[in-house]
Amino acid sequence: MTNTQKTEAVLVHVKHLTKQFDVSEPWLTRLVNHSPKMTLTAVDDVSFDIYRGEILSLVGESGCGKSTTAKLLCGLYEPSFGSVTVDGIDLATLYNKKESALAKSLRRRINMIFQDPYASLNPRWRVRDIIAEPIRVQKLLTDQKAIDDRVNELMSLVKLNPEDADKYPHQFSGGQRQRISIARALASNPDFLICDEPTSALDVSVQAQILNLMLSVQKKVGLTYLFISHNLSVVHHISDRVGVMYLGRLVELAPKKLLFKSPQHPYTKMLLDAIPDMKMTGKPRIPIKGEVPNPLNPPTGCAFHPRCPIACERCKKEKPQLRDIVIEGETVRVACHAVGD
Repeated sequence: MTNTQKTEAVLVHVKHLTKQFDVSEPWLTRLVNHSPKMTLTAVDDVSFDIYRGEILSLVGESGCGKSTTAKLLCGLYEPSFGSVTVDGIDLATLYNKKESALAKSLRRRINMIFQDPYASLNPRWRVRDIIAEPIRVQKLLTDQKAIDDRVNELMSLVKLNPEDADKYPHQFSGGQRQRISIARALASNPDFLICDEPTSALDVSVQAQILNLMLSVQKKVGLTYLFISHNLSVVHHISDRVGVMYLGRLVELAPKKLLFKSPQHPYTKMLLDAIPDMKMTGKPRIPIKGEVPNPLNPPTGCAFHPRCPIACERCKKEKPQLRDIVIEGETVRVACHAVGD
């Protein structure tokens, strides 16, 4: 694929995305205790592209900024710095109090599947009304029969019986509820679907069913996914490319097969070494040392250097930037001073 073709194929463009939260104590408490304001940087200068029709996964330990990135990309959070564009349209149009027609069109094209299928569905609404809500809000259809037909079509698409549309969410299992969430997310005919750990609350057997369903729906509808997970086996099953995050920063971005075969960043290597090896190959592993640093007081330079086995003085002083390297003909982006030196 040429550079021009790659540019045309980009659906989501994320540039220098940063999100900071004010976590200070109340003003009066700070005045009495003479304490300063405190800012937590949840996402720190993250940049990447998502191509049309691909599944990009973000992985990392809890608290690394994956879910915050997801909420920034669907407009639930407004970035402190940086930008997100979807098909050339800046997400900043969503933050105005008076939405334009362009913003409403963009909101229809982005949707999200949440982590907990028990909390993401209104328990007082019938499934038919839950799935039909985006259709009514976006005014995609106005005729009641047409709306009912669309709901039945969506339920069939996610392998649910349309005759169950008049039931309430509590009458379904966890896996069935997540199928309802997927049907609701598809109701507005989105181009870009953000999946925030959609299988983590489900049993392993049900996880496989939901993942296969998502892959099947992607092929039928032509969706683009951002998939958030900390389960590397799930990521290996579903992804085209994988991004690894640590303490709010993107440290590696590579095609799935290459990342699992030849990880470049020391943190990526440690994550993969933590996967249980059922074949007992006897491969030497590097254990993950220490704990994730306090995000309110992150280390200087590379945030991973206190836990890194190959850290040097430069790592303690200079923050590494993502740079492109070519491995086996594929482009990999890595933020590490040691890689390539």
